[in-house]
Amino acid sequence: MSATPRTPGNGGVEVRFEAVERHFGSTRALDGLDLTLQPGELVALLGPSGCGKTTALRILAGLDEPTVGRVLVDDKDVTNVPANQRDMGMVFQAYSLFPHLTAQANVEFGLRLRKVDRARRATRARDMLELVGLADQADRYATELSGGQQQRVALARALAIEPSVLLLDEPLSALDAKVRTQLRDEIRRVQLEVGTTTLFVTHDQEEALAMADRVGVMSQGRLQQLDTPQELYAHPRNAFVADFVGLMNRVPTEVRDGRAVVLGVEVGTVDGSVDAGPGTALVRPEQLLVRPDDQGSAEVVFVQFSGAISRVRVRAAGGSELVAQITGSALGGLTVGARCSLGLDAERLLVTA
Repeated sequence: MSATPRTPGNGGVEVRFEAVERHFGSTRALDGLDLTLQPGELVALLGPSGCGKTTALRILAGLDEPTVGRVLVDDKDVTNVPANQRDMGMVFQAYSLFPHLTAQANVEFGLRLRKVDRARRATRARDMLELVGLADQADRYATELSGGQQQRVALARALAIEPSVLLLDEPLSALDAKVRTQLRDEIRRVQLEVGTTTLFVTHDQEEALAMADRVGVMSQGRLQQLDTPQELYAHPRNAFVADFVGLMNRVPTEVRDGRAVVLGVEVGTVDGSVDAGPGTALVRPEQLLVRPDDQGSAEVVFVQFSGAISRVRVRAAGGSELVAQITGSALGGLTVGARCSLGLDAERLLVTA
């Protein structure tokens, strides 16, 4: 009864939120959420505390009910189906393991509740522990495992029941940075191998961009944008998304006929930009070019060397400060107090009012 490796979409189910709202008095934790997860896809919901992402996950899990709208899994309406009948696997921020049980017994727990016979659940649990790289820790108690190992056991337990949907609720936030990065990659590897449709909730943009097939950015109960990580980062649809996903410089400009001049360079504008008149161009640090120039109009005020990629903060004419991300080899001459000139490496930008 070993796990059969699958590619995303092979064996996964479709999940749909249709016009879902959740009201708490006058507060709308969700305000008309329309969201579809394709079979085998990992979608991350990203946003600040109180944006509605956890409410969406709880509604899908059956731990909460929508005020309006419905939820469908594999084309079946599960809006009013109890949580224990939804065939969901969940991994929480807290590992939620039984400390008096071994890793093997923790993974078997859900199978035991489902009356799977002893031999089959033992085999399944071993397969899942092997999948997450902990086969050699099967006989250790939860309290004898590190935080990262405990979360791997929690993932193995969630997958052991072969859920139709996997729900990840801030599963990495209790771990230190190095372990978080390692486990992030491990969860993605396992999800791709098993092919389970997955909803991942996080406030960490790096996690969302690194793990997800698509990322949905939420604010005040509304889905602001749902796109691939690359598209989300390169072409945010509004100022909230632009500011929440990655660092952004704000440069005054004016739009005429769908074009804007930013730092002396004429660029196009993306959908959602102001139609005409004054505005603020949103420029990523890697789109800002900084060159040593004794006659330049800008001045270097801070340099942060970080190896291959470094950051330079400059004070432009007029006093505004901008941040550029450049390769370490391009730092020559860019020391604090040095004059420099600014340019732009972009064809289109979002210009807000």
